[in-house]
Amino acid sequence: MTSEITLFVNPTAGGGRGARAAQPAASAFRDAGFSVRTVLGVDAGDALGRAREAVAGGTGALIAVGGDGMMSLALQAVAGTSTPLGAVAVGTGNDFARALGLPVRDPAAAGRLAAEALKAGAVRSIDLGRAGERWFGSVLASGFDSRVNDRGNRMRLPGGRFRYDLAVLAELAALRPIPYRVRLDGGPVTETEATLIAVGNGTSYGGGMRICAGAVMDDGLFDVTVVGPCSRTTLLRVFPRVYRGTHLDHPKVTVHRVASIELAAPGVTAYADGEPLGALPLTATCVPGAARVLAA
Repeated sequence: MTSEITLFVNPTAGGGRGARAAQPAASAFRDAGFSVRTVLGVDAGDALGRAREAVAGGTGALIAVGGDGMMSLALQAVAGTSTPLGAVAVGTGNDFARALGLPVRDPAAAGRLAAEALKAGAVRSIDLGRAGERWFGSVLASGFDSRVNDRGNRMRLPGGRFRYDLAVLAELAALRPIPYRVRLDGGPVTETEATLIAVGNGTSYGGGMRICAGAVMDDGLFDVTVVGPCSRTTLLRVFPRVYRGTHLDHPKVTVHRVASIELAAPGVTAYADGEPLGALPLTATCVPGAARVLAA
């Protein structure tokens, strides 16, 4: 194991928390005896290229400092390699870190945990989802939730989870069932109407919405949450339960555990780890042990 690690930093994450978080995270690694190299980028493509260069160059670990967007970018660099990924989660949602039980918005604690895990060899293998050329660690959203993402991304204010909640309320006005074509594990194609279909490698999206609350990140399977057609009243009544994961026992909700899923629906853009993935149709596959993460 090389003694050099790479900090992969998004300085704008969480309204500037990414830049401020880099220093205590770097200090934690230096205190543990590691040398630290910092990687930034002028844009996402440039940053990913630099992260991949660090991985190819044999860095001891890639430590992503930022939010879920930065974690997603880091996954593209480490997936399928032996380089472990550490997460210093200081963004808005931090769902990837939450799913792994890592510190959130505490960069010093996250840095110490990652450094201690690296020294002790406490590296955990986790599954990743793959859709086309994109890897994802948490949840792939399609339907009402992805339309909420579309709207939330267009909103300047407010910040944080409250913006997501407001986007939900705004999208309720246009609520209608979506006609899906679904194939699970290469089986027959099923035509169904649903409010949304979420494909979970991890448990949550949107800053703690546990849409796939039963998902396990190292079982080789997705948890696919299907919310059937429902009224605005029903959705409003069930929505608060998503933060606790207790929505899964509602009669409108069905969960499937599968290794692959094909989804098609007109006019629906998929999001993975909160980032736009592209219009349906798509195929997502769970790839066992695709990434190694630093976790207690």
